[in-house]
Amino acid sequence: MSTAATRGRCAAALLSDRRTTNVTESVITVDKLGKVFRQGFWRKRVEALKSVTFAVERGTIFGFLGPNGAGKTTTIKILTGLIAPTQGSATIFGEAVPSTHAMKQVGFLPENPYVYPYLTPREFLEMCGNLSGITGADLHKRTDQVLERVGMLYVADRQVGRLSKGMLQRTCLGAALIAKPKLLILDEPMSGLDPVGRKEVRDIILEEREQGRTVFFSSHILADVESMCDHVSILRKGSVVVEGELRDLLRGEVLRTEVIVRGEPSEARELFEKLDGVKCSPLAHGLRVDIEGEERVAEVLRISLDKNLRVAEVTPRRVTLEDLFVQRAIGDTAETRN
Repeated sequence: MSTAATRGRCAAALLSDRRTTNVTESVITVDKLGKVFRQGFWRKRVEALKSVTFAVERGTIFGFLGPNGAGKTTTIKILTGLIAPTQGSATIFGEAVPSTHAMKQVGFLPENPYVYPYLTPREFLEMCGNLSGITGADLHKRTDQVLERVGMLYVADRQVGRLSKGMLQRTCLGAALIAKPKLLILDEPMSGLDPVGRKEVRDIILEEREQGRTVFFSSHILADVESMCDHVSILRKGSVVVEGELRDLLRGEVLRTEVIVRGEPSEARELFEKLDGVKCSPLAHGLRVDIEGEERVAEVLRISLDKNLRVAEVTPRRVTLEDLFVQRAIGDTAETRN
């Protein structure tokens, strides 16, 4: 075989390996996904999803956001094979959905989970584990481990019908974790949880990522998303309006700077308000000075020191996920209403 032919085959093999790597890096791929429902007597056409496209990389936490009715749950139902798309395609672990084989590697928590009320959390998790192929002593051991992890071991033998909504949510999260899935798909996992429960679920999600698993979840609690997620996608009326790495989306210039001064600011306030882009609000024993951007910060500090005021705080305010969400997901709607 000639040297040129050998090099050609090596290059082709290398290109094939790269393609394979790129495919396997994306645990979930969604390409131009669309869904149309027909509702009512006249079969009115309702377009729930419009050409939705995104990818979830292996070992990341992906936040799927949007106001009520944006299409989050519809997308999740398509991914889990509960409904079929009208157009477009989606894959999990490289297999087109619905895929029984791919779903064996998925732990799923639906938005409104239901458990037969006379089962106990232990019985429910053992049933889910059994369906996933776990049996015998391994099943009992794994069930106790998961119940303890989600904070339900102390009520493991109480009937589900006697549990609170938060306890039911924890139980169903345990069911999603029982088979040690490679991918977790969680629809509103914080729903019904108190602050302690939310923190515990956040910790579990972060632990799953540390163990190399991938987490895809929807939520209305933006603070949780901002503290956990690597990547976010925001839907509005069935379309993706924002998508990207969270650190890139929130990296920007200072929108405003908040300065808190203590003392008797009457003279200083007159000087502050003569500056462009500066507004003042009285506080007990002081003043809050809001500055557009950060250009006037040095002047505000100089005036404060000249007037013998104590500068208590200087806080730059950058774009938050809530700012981005309100602006891109519901901002246009609010403007239309007004």
